[in-house]
Amino acid sequence: MTTLEIKGDWNITKGKLKQKWAKLTDNDLQYSEGRDNELIGRIQKRTGETREAIEKAIKECNADCDCN
Repeated sequence: MTTLEIKGDWNITKGKLKQKWAKLTDNDLQYSEGRDNELIGRIQKRTGETREAIEKAIKECNADCDCN
């Protein structure tokens, strides 16, 4: 697994993920550096999406917010 690159303002990324998957809560999206697996696991449990789809969505949200 590659580590997620959470760049810029996590609150912006969080908002975009909540738009994509309305089921997600703030608790689901609590991020601590180095705990990528835990974050992805919470999102998987809530949405039923694959790990790859979640990683792709996070990368796209980071790219869209111009936070790099």
